[in-house]
Amino acid sequence: MKPTLLILAAGMGSRYGGIKQLDNFGPNGETIIDYSLYDAIRSGFGKIVFIIREELKEDFIRIFDPKLKGKIDYELAFQEVDSYLPEGLEGVKREKPWGTGHAMLCAWKHTQTPFAVINADDFYGEEAFQTVAEFLRTDTRDDVHTLIGYQLKNTLSENGTVSRGVCTVDDHHFLTDVVERTKIERLEDGKIVFHDLGEPVVLEENTTVSMNFWGFKPSVFQETEKMFHAYAKEHFDAPKAEFYIPKVMSNLMAEGKGKCKVFTNTSDWFGVTYPEDKQKVQVAINALIEQGKYPEKLW
Repeated sequence: MKPTLLILAAGMGSRYGGIKQLDNFGPNGETIIDYSLYDAIRSGFGKIVFIIREELKEDFIRIFDPKLKGKIDYELAFQEVDSYLPEGLEGVKREKPWGTGHAMLCAWKHTQTPFAVINADDFYGEEAFQTVAEFLRTDTRDDVHTLIGYQLKNTLSENGTVSRGVCTVDDHHFLTDVVERTKIERLEDGKIVFHDLGEPVVLEENTTVSMNFWGFKPSVFQETEKMFHAYAKEHFDAPKAEFYIPKVMSNLMAEGKGKCKVFTNTSDWFGVTYPEDKQKVQVAINALIEQGKYPEKLW
């Protein structure tokens, strides 16, 4: 059975200053999503689900339908503030939806196979897609999921702080803990720190972090809904509270309902958080094209 790829593309891009999911980075106007789609198709994924805001529907169809037609099936799932809310919370006031765990839940009815989840604005590379696709095709255990881990030093932005899921992994390559840190940066003295707790806390360069490339079995949806309902009831009056995928995985592990195999990728990740990141991504993509890893014109 071919796995499905969910692409998280409903974010507002507040720090970037625009819809970065649809910005042009390749030599022929390719988005970062285009490279993920190309890698997913050649890695054996069978379907794409774009998780977006409904207002982006026409743009996504216009841009991606001609590229994907005849190559791979795709569907659109919509993440809105009131999607999958528990009874009694209708009309809750928020400017944006509830985060990545909520976004994944919004693709439930579109997803019948083992599936991967990625960010729309991150470039992961073919190796990561091949690894996750192989795991999802061959591991038949309902309660064993996966994560592509990256070395922290390869995931920073020169233009500001970043958010990363900081992982602890045991000797058997299974995740034991993942904590979302939202203010990570490299200081002038070379140290990498996060500021969530007030005083800066140092992180080692090779710390394994999540860049939101997960692989899940379909059993995760039912548990995610239960968790989200509890989270929404607890945080209904906190308009900026977010229900992250790492929280889903942490809860599964804590309750003995799931395990997560971590595959470490030593490649450089790249993505866009700030407008100033765009040029670096363009340079990196052009270098990969020159190395023969991607054609100059993808489609």
